[in-house]
Amino acid sequence: MIIYHLIAITIAYLIDMFIGDPPNWPHPVRWIGKMITFFEKRLNKGKSKQLKGVGMLLFVLLSVYIIALVLVETGYGIHPIVGVLVESIIISTTIAQKSLKRAALEVYRPLSKGGLSEARTKLSYIVGRDTESLDEGEIARGTIETVAENTSDGVTAPMFWALLGGAPLAMVYRAANTCDSMVGHMNNRYIEFGWASAKWDDVMNWLPSRLTGMIMLLGQRPDSITYKKAWTILFRDAKKHPSPNSGWGEAAVAAILGIQLGGINYYQGIVSNRAKMGDPIQPIQADHIIQANHILSKTVLLFLLLLWIGGILLDLAVAWIESTIFI
Repeated sequence: MIIYHLIAITIAYLIDMFIGDPPNWPHPVRWIGKMITFFEKRLNKGKSKQLKGVGMLLFVLLSVYIIALVLVETGYGIHPIVGVLVESIIISTTIAQKSLKRAALEVYRPLSKGGLSEARTKLSYIVGRDTESLDEGEIARGTIETVAENTSDGVTAPMFWALLGGAPLAMVYRAANTCDSMVGHMNNRYIEFGWASAKWDDVMNWLPSRLTGMIMLLGQRPDSITYKKAWTILFRDAKKHPSPNSGWGEAAVAAILGIQLGGINYYQGIVSNRAKMGDPIQPIQADHIIQANHILSKTVLLFLLLLWIGGILLDLAVAWIESTIFI
């Protein structure tokens, strides 16, 4: 069965690469978002908000898993090829390499031509920070941080879970990530209701984010420092991020590009001093956005290759164990 998952992940990777997420096509994340909004409006009030948040998370994840499982099993019941194709289509909706790169380029194009106002507007579509007064370096920093962080969240993590549990588990990951994005905020409105969503997203991203950060360094030679120094920066700075997982991608990209990410951000006028990632060997420029996209592409391709190696080894190990038990 793992070989089917690997084939499906590879086809999904190609679907996302060439087609992506056309804006007018139906998308499961939109349906998941509507489900979350429905429950949040009705449950996020009164007493026991944290317990209600746990219930919402469990309901959303279980619903998504069952629907995906029924679709996949129906496909495999018809024919293995049909099952693989169904899995491929579902998994492709959980990964977003093409849209992530496109969003970064939407910022890069005006920024590279000196159009700071348009670049600020484009950046505001993909980050939560205030963008109205950012200069070129800060606009580029926000874009690079988005690419670095979402390499795991948006691409490699769902591929990782797809290897372990096929399309149903990839959809569970995407649903958990959507729950975290919508209600997992540590503000007055969501600190109780979104607690479970935030924590579960951290759990599901723990291993994929670390693998992704390390694979980034394996796949890309640092621009200005030695490999040894780059690995030192990764393990030194990744843990500084307020998120237990987001720092791995940011620290790796900062080390590779020889730049420093993090620093002062403003959210609705309120200052937030983010931990700094990497050493400021060179100032951040618009062209670093293109380099960050290249790191994303190489990382995902290498991650896919390692999934194949790991998946085949796991399949052989399971077959050996089963043959040993039944002898």
